Amino acid sequence: MHRQLISHLAHADHPIAAPVSAANLDRLLTRARLPAGARILDLGCGEGAWLLRALELHPDATADGVDIGEEALASAAEAAGRLGLSDRLRPHQVPAESFAAAEPYDLVLCVGATHAFGSFTDTLAAVRRHLRPGGLALIGEGFWERPPSTQLLDLFGSDPDEYADLAGTVARARDAGYATVYAHTSTREEWDEYEWSWTGTLTRWALDHPGPDGDEALAAADEHRDMWLNGYRDVLGFVTLLLRPAER
Repeated sequence: MHRQLISHLAHADHPIAAPVSAANLDRLLTRARLPAGARILDLGCGEGAWLLRALELHPDATADGVDIGEEALASAAEAAGRLGLSDRLRPHQVPAESFAAAEPYDLVLCVGATHAFGSFTDTLAAVRRHLRPGGLALIGEGFWERPPSTQLLDLFGSDPDEYADLAGTVARARDAGYATVYAHTSTREEWDEYEWSWTGTLTRWALDHPGPDGDEALAAADEHRDMWLNGYRDVLGFVTLLLRPAER
């Protein structure tokens, strides 16, 4: 089973695909205060929950969703049809860093998908290329709530500088030429809901599908749950930043 399929299965009960509640997703999208006829882009859109909700909140907006996961994009297209939004959502199965559009966007999202560009800073640079003057970026990124242990870094296969603390994350955005105009810091309750959903949904699917695929899915759920409960819970935070290029 490839990584994108496992992620798709695990997010079936939590399509927001980040430790963010539906109410806080709405708050972030509303704070963007998009203009009439807004163009929206999501780089790493997954099942499209953020884009679909943005289209519901802005009835004259159009959106492009970019992801490499075939199953995730198919799910997004199905949901768009169910909600009557198919004519305003354009899915693109290409790597996020390869996507190009003829016109810039009023809002560009990349929530929990900055790994597609290599780093938070690289993501900020990539997003800027898609923004119209005065446009906004909505970027969801991890940060260290407290210094990680050596054991956790080994599990992640990363170094301490992969994430900053919360203040340092905002500073990285500032140093990349963005001003933070709003943000949401995920609560422990949001994290727990996300992680229990991810691991539990994948576990249920695995038990319903005995055999090699079920075994692989169950192993992935167990590994993820162990890393969370015995590793990054209360160590790794998540913040969704609403950013605007600080052009003067």
